[in-house]
Amino acid sequence: MTSATASLTSHNPLRGILLKVASVSLFVIMASMIKAARVEVPAGEAVFFRSLLAIPVVLVWVAIQGDMGAGLRVNSVTNHIWRGVIGTSAMMLGFFSLGLLPLPEVTAIGYASPLLLVIFAAMFMGETVRLVRFSAVLIGLVGVIIVLSPRLTVIHGVPTVTEQLGAVVALGAAVLAAIVQLHVRNMVRSESVSAIAFWFFVTASAVSLCSLPFGGWVVPSPKVMALLVASGLIGGFGQVFLTACYRYADASLIAPFEYVSMILALGIGYVAFGEVPTLPMMSGAVVIIAAGIFIIWRERKLGLAPERLRKTNKLF
Repeated sequence: MTSATASLTSHNPLRGILLKVASVSLFVIMASMIKAARVEVPAGEAVFFRSLLAIPVVLVWVAIQGDMGAGLRVNSVTNHIWRGVIGTSAMMLGFFSLGLLPLPEVTAIGYASPLLLVIFAAMFMGETVRLVRFSAVLIGLVGVIIVLSPRLTVIHGVPTVTEQLGAVVALGAAVLAAIVQLHVRNMVRSESVSAIAFWFFVTASAVSLCSLPFGGWVVPSPKVMALLVASGLIGGFGQVFLTACYRYADASLIAPFEYVSMILALGIGYVAFGEVPTLPMMSGAVVIIAAGIFIIWRERKLGLAPERLRKTNKLF
């Protein structure tokens, strides 16, 4: 779908919500597969398979939309390269953190991205952030601090070096993800959504491949190879569902269902990895989610560029 056809093609909120929940579910499943594979393969190798195997899925979807030519046209190579490099770095840090921290914790820290996006948009794009919304962002960041506190302070006991590194890396991934979203807000003015998604996976495959000489890549066992292949395909379908959901409902209606990922992460983390949620993680996540939902509600009430937000959200 090009930017020219980014408007809602059929108003069906229930379908939009179901597609959003499906995409969120697939992304959590993908993350759990990456976490399982990280026992054997480095983050760079995981990024490579996740990105490479998503390409054919996205290509088929673009072809079905009848948008192959215009949908993959590039107007600014530089913008795509920057989006690819920063986005790949965010993904690599995120995958690295999955090998160091529980799945629900990484998920909760990742919720810092939309909060940081509000701050970055005010700092670098001159967007007006009123006191109420800014206060909600600060409250959300307090929630992030609560989640991070057991890993970076001695309040709950002395954290290990692995825990400290995992917390810093996960937060770094959230910061880079917010920067990418800010960059995409500019890109959607001249680039189609399908082109941004497709060329990101191409760039991510190439960038992650650069880690081969010094990234400790290994020949995966059949089980881990199956996990890597499945993660790429599932991630590709998740991307397609995420893009499709905004054809049927406004971003402000669909966005809160992003937090379904916490419920899924808690369940998968406990069943698959034996990860028992801690009080700081749960309480911090509640604060972050509450702040995030309030910001979404506030933006909808103020009517803050719904079309721009819809285009941007299609890519994350």
